[in-house]
Amino acid sequence: MPQSPKTVRRRELRTRRREIAAGRATGRDAEALARGAGDLLDRLRLGPGAVVLSYESITGEPPTGAMNTALVARGVRVLVPDTLEDLDLDWHDLAESDPGAARLGLDAPGLADLVLAPGLTVDADGTRMGQGGGCYDKALPRRRAGVPVVVLLHPGELDDDPLPREEHDVPVDAVLTADGLTVLRPGALDR
Repeated sequence: MPQSPKTVRRRELRTRRREIAAGRATGRDAEALARGAGDLLDRLRLGPGAVVLSYESITGEPPTGAMNTALVARGVRVLVPDTLEDLDLDWHDLAESDPGAARLGLDAPGLADLVLAPGLTVDADGTRMGQGGGCYDKALPRRRAGVPVVVLLHPGELDDDPLPREEHDVPVDAVLTADGLTVLRPGALDR
């Protein structure tokens, strides 16, 4: 049975990510992403009390630990996902000591002022390709209109070639890497 174009592309992207991640200085990338996220908050005029959806990176992904810590230190409420059995996302406040007891529910994206999302790649039109579970395809439409979505990638993962886009794919506004911010949808980050 032939594989879908997205399945084939994901396999290629995972191989590329492993190669890129192996050559990255994780500590420097973590610091750069923390600075970049701080600059992004300043650009969006988001200060203490703002709510940011983020995530806790796994091995090979751009490192989010220092960034999340820096956001919390700025007084930002950082919400991170818990993946449910049906691959939908529940959320908890990163500052809570017992995440399981403090789940915020599926509609927590509606609280967000900014979304920092994972992905394997994004193309110039803002099409994001994730791991294939559809978690963020379900979660992103729950945010308020106009709340920007910025995908964290390694340098070199922004795609020059168009990606396959399906009806449920939510276009993203920008990409943040350790090398800086790339705005994909003009005006999306202007406030």
